[in-house]
Amino acid sequence: MQDIDDDRDTAPLDKLTEPLGLRLVYMLIIGVMLSFAQSVLVLLAVIQFVIILIDNRQPNARLADLGCMVGAWVAKAARYMVGATDAKPWPFREMD
Repeated sequence: MQDIDDDRDTAPLDKLTEPLGLRLVYMLIIGVMLSFAQSVLVLLAVIQFVIILIDNRQPNARLADLGCMVGAWVAKAARYMVGATDAKPWPFREMD
């Protein structure tokens, strides 16, 4: 899976542009989503380990791709949460 970021995700910010109250609401929503994403990653890791154990050390490629996608989302959410970008992650914009 390839993670493609546009300039809005990586460009350093001089000043945040959205109202702080609205940003707080988005941060709370994304914080809950981050907690859920962490649970999903742990579940995927456990399932992948069982698959590797059963299938002669062969990981499931689709499961690995899903884990990478969740990890990329977590990184984008973290950049928004710490104020490194104004670009909100999915579901507030398209998933890359």
